[in-house]
Formats: sequence, structure tokens, C-alpha cells
Amino acid sequence: MHQFTIGVEEEYQIIDVETRDLVSHVSKIIEGGKATLLENLKHEMHESVIEMETGICNNIQEVKAELTDLRKRLIKVAHENNLRVSGGGTHPFSRWQDNPITKADRYDKIVSDLGDVARSNLIFGLHVHIGIPNREEGIRIQNVMRYFLPHVYALSTNSPFWVGSKTGFKSYRQEVFVKFPRTGIPSYFSSVAEFDAYINLMIKTGTIDNAKKIWWDLRVHPFYPTIEFRICDMPLRVEETVCIAAIMQCLVAKIYKLHEQNLSFRSYRRLLLNENKWRASKDGIHAHLIDFGKETSVPYSDLLKELLAFIDDVVDELGCREEVEYAWEIMKNGTGADRQLAVYEKTGDLKAVVDYMISETENGYITE
Repeated sequence: MHQFTIGVEEEYQIIDVETRDLVSHVSKIIEGGKATLLENLKHEMHESVIEMETGICNNIQEVKAELTDLRKRLIKVAHENNLRVSGGGTHPFSRWQDNPITKADRYDKIVSDLGDVARSNLIFGLHVHIGIPNREEGIRIQNVMRYFLPHVYALSTNSPFWVGSKTGFKSYRQEVFVKFPRTGIPSYFSSVAEFDAYINLMIKTGTIDNAKKIWWDLRVHPFYPTIEFRICDMPLRVEETVCIAAIMQCLVAKIYKLHEQNLSFRSYRRLLLNENKWRASKDGIHAHLIDFGKETSVPYSDLLKELLAFIDDVVDELGCREEVEYAWEIMKNGTGADRQLAVYEKTGDLKAVVDYMISETENGYITE
């Protein structure tokens, strides 16, 4: 079997110790992390966001070890600068109007093109790259994988608050990002040639200047030999990130294996897939998603069982059964959104929610 390598990018919130609000100190974090984290930290569009990325990992155990080590070091740098970092797809009460944009030509261009749509995009995601054999195979995998995006997304839901409001969503992050162009679940492409023709048309017409401005929930990466999952909220715990990445790796491997065996998986229209994405965004793991084969709505847990059964024959080949089965811990304990909401219901205090998010980020997996 092809080696389905994994790379993970996590977007962290930078938080003020006193106010628990976001604070624009990404430069302090990057400067403080020069000695031990320089190659793993990156600016994002807002100065209150720091992206941390792994290298190319051969298996999920390498992902877990590297994420754990990097998070420990990031937390240490933050504490040394009297700051905190946190997971979460949105900050519970910070106002985007108060968070400056990072000064860089790339971000200046995005803001020039999109105005307040870009300025208000104060969100935090988890991006996972899985290595693919070639771009043609990548398009085939992308076409099939679209069906499973809401299933994986539901496990990550972690943004129930926005600018001080309880939104009624388990993942409001996606409702913010949908204002960007060229987002959401991608369309079906019959070949790499059709996909490239679309990209070339966008560039030729001045719609985009490069293919990285295709911000779909899933994309064959324009520059790396990977398929990139972009749909998920940033989780709180390392175990959650690792679980989600493991499931993604297994899905890619399984779809590839089906094609190698001359087997196929039914493709569904984007209109239908978007309905399940909406339901996952609204209610997370408590949603009823549509089982398109049965033409009925079923509890999310039923479709999660089907998903795990679907990938079961590649789980042991990839050596990630423990990590994949952590999904049932998420089902038992709730996603980050469920747990944030529980704290708010108990305290009525959004600062207490931020405290919880920081605690989970620092202590959910990390031990001294």
C-alpha cells in the first residue's frame, strides 16, 4: 500500500492573561520560539493567531509525538511572555474589529479584495495533509471523500460562541468562513484536466492569482503531493486532533484501496452533501444526518459506526486503531463545543469558558 504520510497544521488563539481576550502578540510568540520552534510557527491573517505545523509524519504515532512536543514548547513560550494559547474554532467574546491584520503583502491583497469579509474572518482551524500517489488519484479521492466530510467535521465542532453571543451552532466558524468566495465542499471533477481547467480559468480571468486561494473544505493541494482537509475546527485536546487526523488518513487509504480493487463508491450531489454539513455545523455529534442510501435521517452515531466499519480493514495496516477509536471518547465526553457550552451553562461567564479552553489545551493531554 502507498504510504499515506500525514502533516498537521493547528491554528491557536493568543490570549491575554488578565482580560482573557485575544491579543495581537504573534510576534512575541515567534520571537520567543526562535530557538526551538522557528520552523514550526507561522503568522496567520490576524495578529492574534499563531499557526503551528508538524513536519511530514510517516504514521499517526509520529503525529501524536510531534504535536505533543510542539504544544508543550508553544505553551512554555507563551507563559514566558505572560500569554496563553488555546484551541477552539472561535474565541467566545473577542471582537474582530479589535484584532489587527498581520502586515504582509499576501494579507493586504486579501483584505483589499474582500474588505470586512476578510477582516471578520477571526477563526481558527485544523488542517490535515495526507500524502497521495499522484494528482489524478487525488481527484478521485477528493470526489469520494466529499461524502465523509460532515462525518469528520462533526467530531471537531468547537466554536459555539461568536463575539459574545451563544450562536445556537456547535461550529459557528464555518458560518463565518462561508462568506469567503471559493469555500465549502468542492464540486465533482471528472479528471485532473477538468480541475486544472477550472484553476486556469480563475487565474486567467484575474479571479485569483494562485491556486492557494481555492479555500474549499477539501482540496488536492496545488503545490504539495497531498490532499488537504480544511473543514475542521481547531480542537482543544491533542487526542482529538490525533483522532481526526487518523480517521482522515484511513479514509484516504480506504478510498485508494477501493480503486486499486476496481471498486467504486457512489458519488452524491453537492446539494445533498451540503445539507449534512449544515446539520453537523448546527448540532455537531448530536445531529441527525441524512443517510442517502436509506433516504432517511439517522443519528450521527449510526453514521459514525458505518464510517468506522468502512475503514476497518485499513486501520490495522496503518497502525492507528487506538487513535481512531478515540472517536467514541469524543462521543461520550462531547466535542469541544459541547464542553464549552456546559461550562457556560454552569457559570454564565464567557471568561470561565476561556479559562476552560486554556486548561484543556494545556492539560487535556500535556503532563509535566
